[in-house]
Amino acid sequence: MTGSRKNTLSGKSVLRLLDLTPEELQLVLETAQTQKAEWSLGIHDTPLSGAAIAIIMEKPSMRTRASFEVGAARLGAHPVVMSDSRSAFSRGETVQDTTLVLERFVDAIVIRTFEQQKVEEIAEWASIPVVNALTDMFHPCQGLADLLTIKEHKGDLAGLTLAYVGDGNNMAHTYLEGGALSGMRVRIATPADFACDEFVIEECEEVAALTGATIQVGTDPIWAVTDADVVITDTWTSMGDEEEHDMRVQAFQGFCVDAALMAHAKEDAVFLHCLPAHRGEEVTDEVMDGEQSLIYDEAENRLHAQKALLYLLMTKA
Repeated sequence: MTGSRKNTLSGKSVLRLLDLTPEELQLVLETAQTQKAEWSLGIHDTPLSGAAIAIIMEKPSMRTRASFEVGAARLGAHPVVMSDSRSAFSRGETVQDTTLVLERFVDAIVIRTFEQQKVEEIAEWASIPVVNALTDMFHPCQGLADLLTIKEHKGDLAGLTLAYVGDGNNMAHTYLEGGALSGMRVRIATPADFACDEFVIEECEEVAALTGATIQVGTDPIWAVTDADVVITDTWTSMGDEEEHDMRVQAFQGFCVDAALMAHAKEDAVFLHCLPAHRGEEVTDEVMDGEQSLIYDEAENRLHAQKALLYLLMTKA
């Protein structure tokens, strides 16, 4: 199912996209495409039959829960979902103790939480694969789904121009990493006070020097979008920042992706948004519902990208 590429991901954890090599990133995307095509043809293999996967939701998300739970089931694994106040880490027990007990029951841990440090600590103690399903710093599974969507509609990723307009948040960090790994030209435009973390930019520049990618950051949305193949935005107010909403709406004036901004991209450019969206704030209905929008393909591909990732992490090389 991995084609001609050797599976070097077996037993590993993925806490951010830079945990993957460029070759491993392509392996995940190619495996996802193969599995997606096979499923549509009625080929429903269950290579993880008998396994169990903990899906820990300390931050609620319809897309994350549904895509991981269905993906695990389609692979033949049993999804053990623990959410919100009833999550695995809700009793005050140490991360060490919870992880060392949980891995006696399951074969992989998927967690959506707040601090990146927490998923790193879980992975440090775990002897099974750990997957970051979102932290405040990175969202690698959404990044894989987005790259899969772009690959489906644009072909090879290398050389494409990806423009991100909005908050320098976990998604912006993830697009920097995914673009660097895949040889894309990445342009990030944020308000000056909402820029990406400098260490992430520097790490991605190092990877880009090896893959032929380019990394550019600025504050002008038109500059970022001009002649872009892919235009992406995200909510201006992430979960946990709700008290800053009014301030952020004011700070992000001029960063809304509307038809006028999209007109600066290539004529065949596509639009992505990881959802949920605040229609009328970071993006207009005209763009969300327009012919260039791939938001529902993108949402579906969470299932296929994560299914491929779990398969590769949980099967022997």
